[in-house]
Amino acid sequence: MAESHALSETGRKSPPATPEEIEKLHALVMKSLDDDKGEEIVSIPLAGKSSIADYMVIASGRSSRQVGAMAQKLAERIKKEFGRPVRIEGLPVADWVLIDADDVIVHLFRPEVRSFYNLERMWAFGDEPSTGSA
Repeated sequence: MAESHALSETGRKSPPATPEEIEKLHALVMKSLDDDKGEEIVSIPLAGKSSIADYMVIASGRSSRQVGAMAQKLAERIKKEFGRPVRIEGLPVADWVLIDADDVIVHLFRPEVRSFYNLERMWAFGDEPSTGSA
């Protein structure tokens, strides 16, 4: 489990998530992106390989508007389900948006930007990342 502890709205660190909570968060992220018509959804397991998170999820949207909307909806769903805010970088431009949900890091791209940075290759560690149903 990644040793990340989010600062709560009061500025205190939250306790580390349980493996079950991490899996529930990961499932929520994957479903949210699929529901919002994310494309080429890829999940890269990082547990035991990096201390930043347990999963990195990468997906594309067809336009900056779609990327921004997916990011905002995902943040709302996480806050509603888990009662904690996430950190978002990259809005309002939305060519590449990073959503830091502590144990799951999400990168949303426009297709051209995604192919330029090719994060899947950089973070795959020789493993085959798992893909979503989109």
